[in-house]
Amino acid sequence: MQLDGSSILGAETTQSGAVTFRAHDPASGLALGPVFHEATDAEAAKAVELAADAFPSYRKKSPEAIAHFLETIADGLERLGPELIARANSETALPEARLISERGRTMGQLRMFAALIREGSWVDARIDRADPARTPLPKPDLRKMLVPLGPVVVFGASNFPLAYSVCGGDTASALAAGNPVVVKGHPAHPGTSELTARVVQEAARSCGMPAGVFSMLQGARPELSIALVRHPSAKAVGFTGSLQAGRALFDAAASRPSPIPVFAEMGSLNPIFVLPGALKAHAAEIAESISKSVTTGVGQFCTKPGQIAGLRSPEFDAFIKRLGALVSCTPPGTMLHAGIAERYRAGFAERSGSRGVHLAAEAPPAPREAIATQVPSAVFVSSAQSFLDDSKLREELFGPATLATVCDSREDLESVARKLAGQLTVTIHAGEDDLREYASLLDILREKAGRLIFGGVPTGVEVVPAMQHGGPYPATTDSRFTSVGTSAILRFVRPVCYQNFPHEWLPAELKNENPRGILRLVDGEWSRAPLANPS
Repeated sequence: MQLDGSSILGAETTQSGAVTFRAHDPASGLALGPVFHEATDAEAAKAVELAADAFPSYRKKSPEAIAHFLETIADGLERLGPELIARANSETALPEARLISERGRTMGQLRMFAALIREGSWVDARIDRADPARTPLPKPDLRKMLVPLGPVVVFGASNFPLAYSVCGGDTASALAAGNPVVVKGHPAHPGTSELTARVVQEAARSCGMPAGVFSMLQGARPELSIALVRHPSAKAVGFTGSLQAGRALFDAAASRPSPIPVFAEMGSLNPIFVLPGALKAHAAEIAESISKSVTTGVGQFCTKPGQIAGLRSPEFDAFIKRLGALVSCTPPGTMLHAGIAERYRAGFAERSGSRGVHLAAEAPPAPREAIATQVPSAVFVSSAQSFLDDSKLREELFGPATLATVCDSREDLESVARKLAGQLTVTIHAGEDDLREYASLLDILREKAGRLIFGGVPTGVEVVPAMQHGGPYPATTDSRFTSVGTSAILRFVRPVCYQNFPHEWLPAELKNENPRGILRLVDGEWSRAPLANPS
């Protein structure tokens, strides 16, 4: 597939933007071809307008037709084969094995949502039948289900060029729900974005979907992103990235004359609490697993553990020393792009100069001839009081570094837990006696995270229905939702209730005969059985 630096506007491509940019290979610093054309505000408006035009017909497509569309996208990604992996590797420096796995996850997500909408019960159909004889007032017939919102704007993520970008989970779940999608491609991997966008464009054509069901815009200007969010026809936003960028989109959406929801995942400290019983029994194994979790992927996972908290003791001191030794053996890694590496180095320097913090271990620096994207791993140590006093220590440092917080008492541990902002994950390593002794700590931590992990490490997010990938602000903008798993579809729908509606005009999911055979809540009881039609 030949790249030409285009944006995708429905069934067409465009290169009308006068501003151009290039992708760069993070491993070498060299520019990659071709030249990419920054989308204009007019093109952004056209993309959303095409989506709005497509919505009335797309939302009426049968679940089977939309499922086939999603599966066709997955098949197209698979057919790209080594071409897609090679381009993603050259734009991100992520290892080929990691990218092959990520492509598999991306295809799996698309097929998972196809299966979900084929089965159909996800619409949460609820029926309360009329009772004309009820006194003092008759009971009306009420029937409710979930329906799509309208055009969804999705922003590609830098650290997952496939699974969280053009064809990623936000796009898959929004399309599955019956919404057209406009993607703002990430400027660090524009070639990967164009390749995958052309797959979606071709799938839409071959499946007979309305042209505006999908568009993808290239560009790096923040103004382009804000213009997409503020367009009056946009109905929701999906975003994965930094707190600063996510909050800017959230504020723009909230300030519209008609505000829209922004489902933004904005990173997390993902603390790990190592309690005394677990430390005595498994210190070496815990240190090894955490060191790998901190440094794998150069620490560029949203679930990288950025803090480890424990009680001051010879065992915890030895644990920190062991963790530092493991981390310091990690060779310098290449980050996704120069901007991320620059922010990591700035945060590293700021943390190194923080009062009450010392650098316990650091991997050898990159050689002098190394390029700007190569950074070292590190372990910092602070007291509980320093962590409580310095808000910067409670912020994510995106990259291969973590902070060990040494507490002097159970009360210190609980104070540290209370001071935490919202998190995607919190991990607890504890023995059986620890669970009883620190039950109040567990109660505090439950209020801080979307996913509580016992043992292990937080990296690794299973794409299954039970997964919760979202947490209290600032981890995400709405902790009631997840961006991973089948429940991700619930972000892009709203409930509609039909009262005393003529039966022939009800959606299939709410008709008495239940033609789709879905599970429904009928008069307070779950059932797939058809209902008798009134005589």
